[in-house]
Amino acid sequence: MKLAYYPGCSLESTAIEYDISTHKVMDKLGVEFQEIADWNCCGASPAHQTDQNLPIALVARNLAIAEKDGLDVAVPCTACYNRMRAAEKSLKEDESLKTNIEEAIGMKYGVTNTAKSLLEVVAKDVGTEKIAAAVKKKLSGLRVACYYGCLLVKPQSITPIDDPENPKMMDGLIEAIGATPVNWSHKTECCGAGLSIARTDVVLKLGNDILDLAQASGADCLVTACPLCQLNLEMRQAEIE
Repeated sequence: MKLAYYPGCSLESTAIEYDISTHKVMDKLGVEFQEIADWNCCGASPAHQTDQNLPIALVARNLAIAEKDGLDVAVPCTACYNRMRAAEKSLKEDESLKTNIEEAIGMKYGVTNTAKSLLEVVAKDVGTEKIAAAVKKKLSGLRVACYYGCLLVKPQSITPIDDPENPKMMDGLIEAIGATPVNWSHKTECCGAGLSIARTDVVLKLGNDILDLAQASGADCLVTACPLCQLNLEMRQAEIE
């Protein structure tokens, strides 16, 4: 299996360990990544707040480069994934918009490829059976709170990969590696990462709710697919306490 790879800004900075581990795991699973040449920021989250077409153009350029090679795009960051899927939907539904965007990016884009969340690639394309077979040491006894966050599965019209209120995809992967996913209520609640600078007070309240309920569920740890959620929930724990 070969996919274009879009690391995005986070995986080349604050989440560089996510990028390193992603490549190591994909190599073991036989997934070939081709990093998008000269990729640019997807615009999440400020671009779509300032200009309607700017984030679509930013995303379309990356997808158009991958399309030339006939490749779908694996996207680790859920914020990037959400913006890419939103742009795809807009371009498929509005031909005049697509024409304007093609002019803006200086290349044709037929919207024939798609962005895939890294979680989707592992759980669906690779599959839990192959994951389970590759495990060398099962994480037996580890209780995990699977935290999907808001951008991975919502809105469903853009990201229809799982149930938007009670997703199970990550839970299945946790079971495949021998750990136990716990039942809890805040799987898809927002952590407030987009408000990290503007409204820290709101972020601390949201983070407290998520971490408190994960702990109350009996979880030993919290697992998330989003580097922004992970950073927000980890670095602010001292303040939350």
